[in-house]
Amino acid sequence: MRLLMLGGTEFVGRAVVEAALARGWDVTVFHRGRHEPPAGVRSLYGDRTAPDGLAALAGTEEEWDVVVDTWSAAPRVVRDSARLLADRARRYVYVSSCSVYAWPPAAGYDEDSPVVEGASADAEQTDYARDKRGGELAVLEAFGAERALLVRAGLILGPYENIGRLPWWLDRMARGGPVLAPGPRELPLQYVDVRDLSEWTLGAVEAGAEGAYNVISPSGHATMGALLDACVQVAGGPAAGSPAAEGPAELRWTDPEVVLAAGIEPWIQLPVWVPPGSESHDAMHRADVSRAVGDGLRCRPVAETVADTWSWLQGIGGTAPQRPDRPVVGLDPSVEAKVLGG
Repeated sequence: MRLLMLGGTEFVGRAVVEAALARGWDVTVFHRGRHEPPAGVRSLYGDRTAPDGLAALAGTEEEWDVVVDTWSAAPRVVRDSARLLADRARRYVYVSSCSVYAWPPAAGYDEDSPVVEGASADAEQTDYARDKRGGELAVLEAFGAERALLVRAGLILGPYENIGRLPWWLDRMARGGPVLAPGPRELPLQYVDVRDLSEWTLGAVEAGAEGAYNVISPSGHATMGALLDACVQVAGGPAAGSPAAEGPAELRWTDPEVVLAAGIEPWIQLPVWVPPGSESHDAMHRADVSRAVGDGLRCRPVAETVADTWSWLQGIGGTAPQRPDRPVVGLDPSVEAKVLGG
C-alpha cells in the first residue's frame, strides 16, 4: 500500500504514519518541515495555506492507494488537496470529528444523525464544527462517496498529544498533594487512543470501508475514576518516580455541583471532564460507535494509554507540545486550593 499523509509529523498524523510503516506500507509525508517525520518516510514540502503551496504535489506524477488528511481549519484547503489528488489516489480518508453533528446531539447519536448546517467545501475558517463538516464535503465532492472514508473521532488521547488534556492531568499528579477530582468517579468516558484510531483507519482502508464512522471507544470503556487512578499510578508520587514536592497525589472527589459553583469551566479547566446529565456529556461521551466496533475497532485499556503517554512525556523532557490554535487547558492551582479548602 502506498500512503500519502498530509501532515504526519504531530499527534494523529504521526501515529497514522507509524502504524502504516509498521504494516510495511510505502509512506510519503507532505508537510511544512517544522517537525521531523518518523524515520523511513519520503518527505514532500509545502504549506497548504500558501499560494502555490501544493506545488510539490502537483509537480510529481506519483500515485497513491490512499491519502489521509487531518486538516481542521479552512475547508477550502481540503478542497484544493482533494481536487488535485482525485485522479492520482484511489481513496481519501479524512479524519473528521463528532463535532460535525448538529448541537446538541442526543445521547446515542450515530452516523445518520443530523449534521451542522451552513458548512461549505469552499469556505474560509469559521468554527470547528463547520470547518470539519466542510472538509468532509470537500472530500465527498472530489472523490465521491464510494472512495471517501470519513473518520469522525471524538476525544483523542495518547502519546504525541499536542492539545494538553492527558498531559495536564499527568503533570498535575506529578506535582502531588490534594488533587481536585471532578465526580462522580463512575462517570463514563468515551475517547480513543490515537494508536487505536490509526490502526482502525488503516484496517478500514484495507477492507475497503467507505462513508462515515464514529471512531471512539464505547461509552464507559473507562470512567473518570479509572482515568485519574491510572494517572496517579504512573505519575502521582515517589512510588511512580515523581519528585512531588507536595507529597503523593491524593484524589479528592468533588461533586459536580461544587465544581460548577466555583466557576470552573468543564473540559477546558478540568480536561476530559464534563458534568453528567449535561448536553456536553451526551455529545462528548455517549455516541453510538457500533458501526466502527462492528468493523474492527479495538480499544486498549485506559491504564496502557496513560502509562505510554507518561513514558513519552518523560522521554521528551516532561513538557508536551501545544498546538497554537487550541486553548491552553488546566486549572490554576489557586482555584483548586480554594475549592478544596486549602
